[in-house]
Amino acid sequence: MSAFTEAELSYLRDIHPMARLATVGPDGTPHVMPIGMYRLDEETDAIDTLGRELSTTKKWRDVQRSGRAALVIDDVLPPFSPRGIEVRGRAEVVDGPEPAIRIHPERIVAWGLDESESMRNARDVGPSA
Repeated sequence: MSAFTEAELSYLRDIHPMARLATVGPDGTPHVMPIGMYRLDEETDAIDTLGRELSTTKKWRDVQRSGRAALVIDDVLPPFSPRGIEVRGRAEVVDGPEPAIRIHPERIVAWGLDESESMRNARDVGPSA
């Protein structure tokens, strides 16, 4: 059983041209950067963020050190219907031919994805949930 609802899975399967990855620097300062490539592993619910020269970036070093990250994928449908999903959780760097930062969901916050739900749906889904 997935940690994501059907509405969230449907949204994550769609192509969204940009997302934002948040990490925490060594001094506790948040660091948020746009990313253009991510993919969902539906068997594990992990989300991989990808990018050019990813293993040389601050976000890579932040995740290596802290093991934490958050990802926001969102958009706005006309006339003004914001929708999106935030995934927070344990993160790891995956080295190899296609380096990635892999996020394992522990908290999912979604909005505007399913008209039958309230505007905002937040829940803990990780090991301690």
